[in-house]
Amino acid sequence: MNYFKYFAVLSMSISAYSCCSTKTVVNEDVKLYEPIPETTTEPVPEDAFEIIEIDDTDEYEVEETMLSADEIKDDVQTDYVTINPPVDHSQWDELLQKHVSDQGDVNYKGFKIDKIKFTSYLEMLSKNAPEDSWSKDETLAYWMNVYNAFTVKLILDNYPTKSIKDISGPWNHRFIKIGEKWHTLNDVEHRIIRKMDEPRIHFALVCAAVSCPRLYNKAFTAKNIEADLDLLTKGFLSDTTKNEFTENSIKISKIFKWYGGDFKIDGKDLIDFFNQYTDVKISSKAIKSYKDYNWNLNE
Repeated sequence: MNYFKYFAVLSMSISAYSCCSTKTVVNEDVKLYEPIPETTTEPVPEDAFEIIEIDDTDEYEVEETMLSADEIKDDVQTDYVTINPPVDHSQWDELLQKHVSDQGDVNYKGFKIDKIKFTSYLEMLSKNAPEDSWSKDETLAYWMNVYNAFTVKLILDNYPTKSIKDISGPWNHRFIKIGEKWHTLNDVEHRIIRKMDEPRIHFALVCAAVSCPRLYNKAFTAKNIEADLDLLTKGFLSDTTKNEFTENSIKISKIFKWYGGDFKIDGKDLIDFFNQYTDVKISSKAIKSYKDYNWNLNE
C-alpha cells in the first residue's frame, strides 16, 4: 500500500514536470514567431512606381507598384522606367543632317524630295502643343524647332525664290497651326520665344537669309539645348562675315541693333555679353558700327 502511494506521487510529479517543460517550449515558440510591430516597417518611398507609356498617344498611365522597404534596400539599383521626351524631334534631325551643310547652306530641293517625311514632322508638331508639365528646356527646344521648320516650309511653298523678303508678308502669314491655335512666325518669335528670356536664341532662329545665323543641322532637344546654344553663339560671333571684333572697335550684325535690349540682363550690357563668348577683350568704349544685312536665300 505504501509502495502504491509512492508510485502515485512519483507519477504526478513527472506529469507536472512534463507540463511545465511543454509550456516553456510553447512560450519560446510564441516569442520566436511573434510578428514584427507595424511601426518598425519603413515607409515606401512616394516615387516607388513605374511609368508605362500608352501606344500612339501623348498621355501616360501611371501604374503604382508597391515595393516593400526590404526590396528597396536589397536592390539599390532598382530600374525605373523614364518618361520619354514629350515630343520626338528625330525626323527633323534626320532631315537637317541630310539637307543642311555644316555651314548652314540649305538644299531646299532636297527638302522637296523628302516632302512626305517633312510634312509628317510638321503635323506631329501641330498635334503636340506644349503643356504646363513640360520643362523650360523642352518648351524652348520645341518652339525653336517650330520656328525653323515652318520657315523652311514657307520657303518651300514659294520656291524658287531669291529671298524670303520676296514673299508677301512672310513673318505675318498665319500658317502655323499648333493645337487649336494659328500662329505667324512673328508670333512664335516675339510673343513666345523671346519672352523666355534667353538671348542666345537669336543665334538659333533662322530667317532663311545669308546674314542670318546658320541653320543648325541638328534638331534642338532639351538634353542638348544648353551646349547647342553656346556653340551657335560662339560660332555666330566668330564668323567674320557677320561680326568683327577688336579691343576698341566692333562691326556687328544688325541683329544686335534690332534686338539689343535682349542682351542687357542683370545690369550687363551688350559689350559684357560679347566678352563672355569672344576671344577678344572688348573695351566698354569700343566704337560700334553695323554690317550690311544680306537677305539672299541661304542655299
